[in-house]
Amino acid sequence: MLTIDHISMEFSSRPVLDDITFLVNRKERIALVGKNGAGKTTLLRLIAGEYQPTGGRIARESDMTIGYLPQVMLFQDNRTLREEVMSIRDKGTKDDVQTDEARFIAEMDRTIIGLGFERKDFERPCSEFSGGWRMRIELAKILLSHPDLLLLDEPTNHLDIESIQWLEDFLKASQSAVLMVSHDRAFIDNVCNRTIEITLGRIYDYNVNYSRFVELRKERHEQQVRAYQNQQKMIQETEDFIERFRYKATKAVQVQSRIKQLEKLERLEVDLEDTSRLNLRFPPAPRSGDFPLIVEDLRKDFGDHNVFHDVTFTIRRGEKVAFVGKNGEGKSTLVKCIMGQLDYLGNLKIGHNVKIGYFAQNQAALLDENLTVFETIDYVAVGDIRTKIRDILGAFMFGGEASEKKVKVLSGGERSRLAMIRLLLEPCNLLILDEPTNHLDMQSKDVLKAALQDFNGTVICVSHDRDFLNGLVEKVYEFGGGRVKEHLGGIYDFLRAKKIDSLQELERSNIGPISDQSRSNPRPFDLSQATSEPSTAKLDYAAQKAAAAERRKKEKQIAQTEEEIAALEAQQAEIEQLLALPENQTQELFQKYESVKHQIEQKLYEWEILSET
Repeated sequence: MLTIDHISMEFSSRPVLDDITFLVNRKERIALVGKNGAGKTTLLRLIAGEYQPTGGRIARESDMTIGYLPQVMLFQDNRTLREEVMSIRDKGTKDDVQTDEARFIAEMDRTIIGLGFERKDFERPCSEFSGGWRMRIELAKILLSHPDLLLLDEPTNHLDIESIQWLEDFLKASQSAVLMVSHDRAFIDNVCNRTIEITLGRIYDYNVNYSRFVELRKERHEQQVRAYQNQQKMIQETEDFIERFRYKATKAVQVQSRIKQLEKLERLEVDLEDTSRLNLRFPPAPRSGDFPLIVEDLRKDFGDHNVFHDVTFTIRRGEKVAFVGKNGEGKSTLVKCIMGQLDYLGNLKIGHNVKIGYFAQNQAALLDENLTVFETIDYVAVGDIRTKIRDILGAFMFGGEASEKKVKVLSGGERSRLAMIRLLLEPCNLLILDEPTNHLDMQSKDVLKAALQDFNGTVICVSHDRDFLNGLVEKVYEFGGGRVKEHLGGIYDFLRAKKIDSLQELERSNIGPISDQSRSNPRPFDLSQATSEPSTAKLDYAAQKAAAAERRKKEKQIAQTEEEIAALEAQQAEIEQLLALPENQTQELFQKYESVKHQIEQKLYEWEILSET
């Protein structure tokens, strides 16, 4: 169906892909893996036709269709959600539309709801949705077009656990071939049956899922290390021979032969930095009270909108728990209540001697921009851990020269990773992590997970990454419908229970789906149960006006930032079109491209901060 034939790709004379060849067959589901910057996204854009290779060719069947979901894209604002998704409906005769319309609409509804939308969202303008939800709209359009080949670049980044499970099932049942980039190990393990790794510009093709690939890659790496060591020994012995007999006439022929041998030798490289032995530990947690967090009858409203109500639970010292649920159901809101960033009704008590370590997207904004990456970590590191700073930085993708970068030149994702490393080294006994893996590759996630498993304090983790949560948490709090439900057991115990519960609910004929009205208007909250002062139970008119004005101001700032992002992304797309032609690949244009890319990352970071509050 698709042939990648000896393609190479260079940016500013720097090789990204080097003489790559492989085939994509119909209905294959392939995971494209490798370190950040290895060339995964570049390869997807080459296949999608956005780039042209500097060498080789990409051969497609003449009638083949491709659906491409990039990490960043431009959106249309002038249609409702339903109209936008309906826009991909194939044009046909009136009879064709009448015959197929009902089937298409049923499939469209299942897809939109499967990706986390509610029916009341169908008629909302696309302009009302955040960037993450608009990516879901684009994904729905691509899936419903049923292309021969799906190219998906980090499709789970903006999905919650339930939507990820739905997408898994969809892709496994799809007739489309799939080539995807994802750092969600469980997702690609469940979907893909072939793994292609890009490293040092080359590929390694394995006809197995990701878990088996990891085992085979380890064996390959060990073989590479042995071959590299043997070659280095041979090179050293040859160079010693040349140096010893260089000026002896009787050895001139042998010396020249050895020199030519070294000149022709293809030097081996070890393509995988081995961080498997890096043992990163948190500083010992100061002992807290038995109950670091007690929540009783907690309620949070934003104006007329209730986020959650009647929330009651207790977290014991040493427990590691997960907050899960659909986006917008209040996970991050509850975290902000715990951190004292939002007011609330009810009781929330932080236990005795609790020292909180908090990671959220805006933590990156607190870094000193004038320090280097290394100085940022060296400033907080104490004891033996100081001898491992460069190893730690390497495990989180700050190896080599990257450790000497100033914080002010880092992208939003790089700042988030740096803030995570800093948190790892500061003593605390209650860690609260809000989506900690969003900017980490698989190796970095493994290092973080191992450190959390060894941590002797308490952990609250908001995450949609099942593989990361598996083996880490022993209790799950599910957010949904304005309530928070406690589930004992790990993340997969919770997921299995959810599927069973759903089947049981379907079998009960007297139980229907929760209506939109009941979701948005839960049962009234008895203010007499709250322990807050009466003056805080209800905003007076002046306070309501001030809150509404502040909300309008924030919405205006978000809209302005989104416009700036769209303009920058359009500029980036124009530069990329120019760079696709070899004659335009000048240093000046590449610098301009990197500048625009950095501006986009900064604006996206600003947008995330604005959208969180």
